Amino acid sequence: MANTKSAKKRVLQTAKRQLRNQSRKSSIKTAMKKVAVAIETANLADIETTKSLLVLAESKIARAKSKGLMHRNTAARKISRLAKKVAAAARTA
Repeated sequence: MANTKSAKKRVLQTAKRQLRNQSRKSSIKTAMKKVAVAIETANLADIETTKSLLVLAESKIARAKSKGLMHRNTAARKISRLAKKVAAAARTA
């Protein structure tokens, strides 16, 4: 356990940050899964919905990158893979 006042404060800050990061990671995973499900069940009418879900997922990933939760190359890779899948679904639909 922390002994000094500053160490106690750091423990509290770390716990808060950990919860916040955990929530952000979870919401990113959920957004990516929603895009994947939309692609699986996509037809011509739903392609616009899929694209809007992609935009939401992209913004969550970009925010995580800017907050230091995710490396920039990882964020770019995830966005790229999602966009590629949505584009392929749009071509086939």
